[in-house]
Amino acid sequence: MKIISMDVMSTGVIAYYVLVASRDGFFTPIVANVENRAYADPVPQAVILTAIVIGFSIQALMLVGVMKLARDNPTLESNEIEKNNTP
Repeated sequence: MKIISMDVMSTGVIAYYVLVASRDGFFTPIVANVENRAYADPVPQAVILTAIVIGFSIQALMLVGVMKLARDNPTLESNEIEKNNTP
C-alpha cells in the first residue's frame, strides 16, 4: 500500500505540473512558417518526462525490495517485519 500511495502521489504531482503548463495561447515549438507566436517552454516538458522515468524506476526498485521481504517474511504487517529485521 505504501508503494501504491507513493505512485499516486507522484502521478498527482506530475498531473499538477501538466495542468499548470497547459496554458491557452502557447504553441509547440516546431518549425513553422508563422512568425511572432508565443511558444511553450520545452524544458518543463523534459523535466516531467524525466520525473516519469525516475518514478517508474523507483517503483520497480521498491517492488523488488518488497519481493525480497515477502520471501523472507511470511506476514504483511510492517511492524512484524521491522521487529524481525532489527539487530
